[in-house]
Amino acid sequence: MSCVFCQIISGKIPSDIVYQDEEITAFRDIEPQAPVHILIVPKKHIGALGDISHEDATIIGEMTLVANKLAEQEGISQRGYRVVVNSGPEGGQAVSHLHMHLLGGRQLSGQLG
Repeated sequence: MSCVFCQIISGKIPSDIVYQDEEITAFRDIEPQAPVHILIVPKKHIGALGDISHEDATIIGEMTLVANKLAEQEGISQRGYRVVVNSGPEGGQAVSHLHMHLLGGRQLSGQLG
């Protein structure tokens, strides 16, 4: 098990876990890009967004629901927040385990659309 996120999920690497259920673990990023920067990770190892199979398709919805819940918990749901999924090296994915970034707590730069 060389995946750092799999090791965090299994408890082999300590982390500031803020949410956990049967399918998802969420923890604070160790190099935050905003006052709130939480990584939302499926417990099942899925390499990237493009690796999701039909049987795993609902995981993105579950991750989004967790992001909404954590935004409320962190007090950023009313002011606004960003949810980002990077996929693959050119997409900026640093760890090859599907994950979602929840970012907020300040005005975020760069409008995406």
